[in-house]
Amino acid sequence: MPPQPDETLYVVTHVDVMPPHAAEGAALLQEFAIEIRRDARSARFEVFQEASRPNHFTILGVWRSRQAFEAHETEPHTRRFRERLQPLLGSPLDERLHRLLQ
Repeated sequence: MPPQPDETLYVVTHVDVMPPHAAEGAALLQEFAIEIRRDARSARFEVFQEASRPNHFTILGVWRSRQAFEAHETEPHTRRFRERLQPLLGSPLDERLHRLLQ
């Protein structure tokens, strides 16, 4: 039997907040990461803060499937996070979905 395709979905999101809101954005992202790590549909969730530009963040989300990610997107805590983040943003979220090459 041939191997089954990996359903894992990797989501890389770039978040740029306005410089005066760097600390507030970092705190909001950390809070969101804690919530996501409790979600069994998430395999991994990391938030990186750019060393030279502390108002720039990159999120790496690893989801067990595309369906898991899409379900997460409709959760109340995800909508609340986006509503709270929106006024801090310096540019739109740059969210890209990936599959692992095998």
